[in-house]
Amino acid sequence: MSSFAILGGFALSFLLGWPVVLAILIPSVLYVLLGNIPIELIGQRMSYALDSFPLVAVPIFIFVGNLMNQAGITERIFKFADTLVGRVPGGLGQVNVVSSLIFSGMSGAALADVGGLGKIEVKAMAERGFDRGFAGALTGASAVVGPIFPPSIPLIIYGSVTSVSIVQLLLAGIIPAIMCVILLMITVAILAYRHDFPRSERWPTLRELGTDFVPALPALMTPVLLVAGMLLGYFTPTEAAAVTVVYVLLISGLVYRTLTVEHLLSSAYETVKSSSAILIIVAAASIFGWILAIEQIPQMAARWLLTVSTDPLMLLLVVNILLLIVGMFLDSTTATLLVVPIIAQPLHMAGVDPVHLGIVTIFNLMLGLLTPPMGLALFLLSDITRVSMRQILIKMMPLYVPLVLTLVILTVFPEVSLWLPKMIRN
Repeated sequence: MSSFAILGGFALSFLLGWPVVLAILIPSVLYVLLGNIPIELIGQRMSYALDSFPLVAVPIFIFVGNLMNQAGITERIFKFADTLVGRVPGGLGQVNVVSSLIFSGMSGAALADVGGLGKIEVKAMAERGFDRGFAGALTGASAVVGPIFPPSIPLIIYGSVTSVSIVQLLLAGIIPAIMCVILLMITVAILAYRHDFPRSERWPTLRELGTDFVPALPALMTPVLLVAGMLLGYFTPTEAAAVTVVYVLLISGLVYRTLTVEHLLSSAYETVKSSSAILIIVAAASIFGWILAIEQIPQMAARWLLTVSTDPLMLLLVVNILLLIVGMFLDSTTATLLVVPIIAQPLHMAGVDPVHLGIVTIFNLMLGLLTPPMGLALFLLSDITRVSMRQILIKMMPLYVPLVLTLVILTVFPEVSLWLPKMIRN
């Protein structure tokens, strides 16, 4: 069974609407059976893929996001962001963007941001007179910042696949995330002037700012605690996930006093469901990736890409187009596991920094959450806002501009993502 048959089988299964896991697994199993390869290898490869210390951080950070939602920490984050930037042109639109950045410092996942803050943000914006479609579109656009700001589940998966330093990847995402937030806030301000969006009647006093800042401070300290601990060598990124759980449990139980046994059980249940969906794809993709390696698909891809050009920037542009197309059909985890092993080698050979490639890849794939036909965030937002996906897409159009501009800047100027890791490393 040739490599083209494997790829064709995956594409056909996917187009027929099969679940991604089955679309990956069935052609892979057929390859093993028809190739007279011991069937025990399937179980070995799947268990080996999951026997990864960095991957332990994935369910733990998902647990953190669920705990925050259950314990009411998201409301405190949103209230502080409202007090801080509610008067800026765009009002709650700006609050939406800022609160997503703050929340991402604890959750590490875009869909967690949408699910955690989305209902609060959309409800508050609708009550202030914002169009529900625009509220949903902005919630989705601001949520894609989360996966490149530490902690980041997609960057952890990318690092485990490519053996690139996860600490360097997490550091590299800080400046791009802040830059994207600034561009989104500028876009919201421009739209606010054009459409006369409502905003707070006055700027907050220092007393009001302090009143809302103090309850939010423990949550705001989470990314600071994580980054400082990793840089000082107190814990690895995986251990940082466990530290975050302990920290969230402490502030929920001792500071906010909102933690209950029901919250813990509900958070654990949701974590098991979400983690299972991610990790079964990781296991299935490991067999698919092993077959691609046997068939030398990465090497063929490397030779093809290097015939197109040996210029790093040109190759990055080609890969960006490829990733944008892939992101329209595959979720970010599946795309990372299937595509990254193929594109990483030729780009590294051409001189692209692996950390830079990681940030560009993950941010590019996050845009796939907002692009039809398989944009998972669009389905979730449609459910939260109770408006059609078409309405959300119409309102999303101007918001694609700052997101694509961020991707272009990240691609053309590597130092935007590499400056901070290099400075700290030196």
